[in-house]
Amino acid sequence: MANAAETTALPDALEVIRAVALSTGLPYAGAVPPQLAWELCSAGEVVLVDVRTTEERKFVGHVPGSQHVAWATGTALTRNPRFVRELEVKVGKQSTILLLCRSGKRSALAAQAAATAGFTRVFNILEGFEGEIDASKQRGSKDGWRFHQLPWVQD
Repeated sequence: MANAAETTALPDALEVIRAVALSTGLPYAGAVPPQLAWELCSAGEVVLVDVRTTEERKFVGHVPGSQHVAWATGTALTRNPRFVRELEVKVGKQSTILLLCRSGKRSALAAQAAATAGFTRVFNILEGFEGEIDASKQRGSKDGWRFHQLPWVQD
């Protein structure tokens, strides 16, 4: 559990990330490393929303306590036209939201869509749940939520 000084510093870290996002023209509030994302979640400072498919969450695993709003569905990853509306219903536009997908790419697109719809505190979690594909065409060997040994469960 974070002590009082750490808890105070966590929202400040998001403000620094926000400033970097603004200065670089990022279309949403910013990009958060996995370790910081977990610290913020643990401190109750943010809502973590997994934007992967239901199947990915079930068969690959998910972060305990995370919310779920799919950015895309099915094996063809067809874009969910109700994503922004579902996100607003589930967590609200005023919440500080961290979005997570497999590698950080879909969650970046989802963050951009949410920001365009008026969400002002939506961040992407870098590296995603499984990370990038390595030279062996596998995920999880060099980055990602699970690579950093952050909490996750599997159904």
